Amino acid sequence: MAGSLRGKTAIVGVALAGLGESPGRTSEDIAIEASYKALAEAGLKTKDVDALYGCLPGDSNQLSGLLIAETLGIHPKITDNNRTGGSSFLSYTLAAAMAIQAGLCETALIYYGSNQRSSSGKLISSVKPFPFEAPYKPIFPATSYALAASRHMYQYGTTREQLAAVAVAARQWANMNPDAFMQGPLSIEDVLNTRMVSSPLTVRDCCLVTDGGAALVMVSADRARDFPTKPAYLLGAAAATTHMNIMAMADLTETAARESGARAFAMAGMQPADIDVLELYDAFTINPILFLEDLGFCKKGEGGPLAASGAIAPGGHLPVNTNGGGLSCTHPGMYGMFTLVEAVRQLRGECGARQVENAQVALCHGNGGVLSSQVTNILGTEATL
Repeated sequence: MAGSLRGKTAIVGVALAGLGESPGRTSEDIAIEASYKALAEAGLKTKDVDALYGCLPGDSNQLSGLLIAETLGIHPKITDNNRTGGSSFLSYTLAAAMAIQAGLCETALIYYGSNQRSSSGKLISSVKPFPFEAPYKPIFPATSYALAASRHMYQYGTTREQLAAVAVAARQWANMNPDAFMQGPLSIEDVLNTRMVSSPLTVRDCCLVTDGGAALVMVSADRARDFPTKPAYLLGAAAATTHMNIMAMADLTETAARESGARAFAMAGMQPADIDVLELYDAFTINPILFLEDLGFCKKGEGGPLAASGAIAPGGHLPVNTNGGGLSCTHPGMYGMFTLVEAVRQLRGECGARQVENAQVALCHGNGGVLSSQVTNILGTEATL
């Protein structure tokens, strides 16, 4: 039964490392720092870890599980380096929950680190244009997301102003987050008037390029109450993949989040109205619009007006990307880990000026490839068990 994983595991330690710019450091350095910090927050040592899940960007990804295990001096029973892009980390929580529930391990460490800004200064994707796409010289991956945005605009009347509202809301949240890389005023006009990257997406419709890393620690629910931090329980999780190349996407306006979200809600025994805070992978401004629709927070075609209404911004009834997201907080190649860290901190009540009042349930959603892999996690406090 899918619901058998509901509330059986919890996140008991989270950490960030090297956000913004970390010159002179490797991706591995940043991932290791985040790992040590997450373990320290949980009151654990590296010797306590017996399952390791994670990946690194680009060429660093190959065998990174073995490298991180060696560097940390641990001998895990499970080492998982599977990669689906930015959604990978939300699939690791599901895999870790299954392994812990099956008794295959007790303490899982999930890690990520990237020096993308310091090493290259530009957005790099592990997915390359398909041979049939390459002759048209797409700006990858921006052009793939621009294609989805253009189709959504054509089909539902979504406007550039509505796309820009997503970026403005993210900046408003970032302005309350001391860790956010990009701060300061940002208006709809500012977004529209910045450099065009791939029509209709300007540079402010696109995610940041930063350094940074994050890590988290998962254990069984039975053990979770014994840790120094307030646990965040995994209530529901599901994944779905529809394609790799954008040319193979059946409908540019509908993602596999429709499937992953429905199954995650079913496992959690919840519905969109039960969610207090959303952390959505916002590599481009079209992403949250698509995910709000596909996850059931509004009808198809209504994501743009919802964003423009102020609902997802501070003070709105549907807080989205409360740390500033990939658009204004951080985006070191892959953003999925950061949805989880922010959600856990919101559920603990640790977010200061940006704290969502009485947050009990958080939805995190990861996106991999070019709208290819979708993974949904629903986390809750002890009160939700």
